Parts: sequence; C-alpha cells; structure tokens
Amino acid sequence: MVSFVNLISGKWAIPILYRLIIIGEPVRFSDLQRAVHPITQKELTRQLRQFESRRLLTRQVFAEVPPRVEYQITELGKSLRPTLDSLADWMRENSEKLRE
Repeated sequence: MVSFVNLISGKWAIPILYRLIIIGEPVRFSDLQRAVHPITQKELTRQLRQFESRRLLTRQVFAEVPPRVEYQITELGKSLRPTLDSLADWMRENSEKLRE
C-alpha cells in the first residue's frame, strides 16, 4: 500500500503534479521541465516514472526524430486537486506561524 506521504514525498512531487493538473492537457517533457525550473532532467524523469507507475499520469511516446514524449494527468491524478488546494490554503493561512 502506498501512503500519501510516499506518494507526494520529495521536493518536486507537488509542483509537478499541480502543474500537470493546472495545464490539463498533454505537455512535453521540456515544457514541464521549464515550468518546474530548476529541477534537473534526472529528477524530473525519476518523479514522472514514479507517477506513471502509480497511474497518476500517462506517458505517450511519438515515433519522431527527435523522439517526442508527452505527459498528461489522469483522472486519478486530477482527483488530488482538492487535497493539494487544501494544503496550499493551509500553507497560506499558517505561513507566518511557520516562520516564527
């Protein structure tokens, strides 16, 4: 069983998921990397593979030269939005207390 903490652990998990949810359409690897800058290619690849294995996103490879790869959030991944919105709201409400 995957725990929520393991699902979103790591510095880049939430920014990647949230960006894919907001975009809501297929996005190329390079565009996603720019959107979540300064993530490294290695870290983004690792995180995307993890999300794909958990069915939070789909990966489509196009037989082109150079190869084109697009990622898109799944319905399961989209269902995380209320949870992530709630977490963002909590952070805004408590940001000053967290700095003390």
